Amino acid sequence: MMAKTSVVGVFKERDQAEKALEALKRAGFNDRDISVVGRRDEAREGDGARLGTGTAWGAGIGATVGLLATAGALTIPGIGPLVAVGPLAATLGGAATGGVAGALVDWGIPENRGRELEQRVKEGRYLAVVEADGKADRAREILQNQGANEVEKFAGDGARR
Repeated sequence: MMAKTSVVGVFKERDQAEKALEALKRAGFNDRDISVVGRRDEAREGDGARLGTGTAWGAGIGATVGLLATAGALTIPGIGPLVAVGPLAATLGGAATGGVAGALVDWGIPENRGRELEQRVKEGRYLAVVEADGKADRAREILQNQGANEVEKFAGDGARR
């Protein structure tokens, strides 16, 4: 995968992450450019048959509906059951042993920062990652406006910008 500029935001609440995904799509970002991952809320989702009511986790995700349908079964050792949509979901499903941190390396995020972001997911937060070449500042603005904290931009070489 060619290294690209990525923007990462951490959300405290799932609803915030859903709204951010919707806002990114309205701003012209494609499904293949946006990923969201977080711990699956067993109490909210029951047996996994219903993975959420927000459009980001339902049919509104477009091309990633197939990934979402299997997201309830995605379990990462040391983290537990996850809900994940977008390209990051495919990476996590294919390389579960590397965890979230390992998957983030493909997005140009340094391994040490990836481990910190993986810890946020373990703590119950939701991570949004946007591949945003040429639109990184706009992606950062959208994530911040939707309530993300720890919003960062990474160049393809892993440097924070």
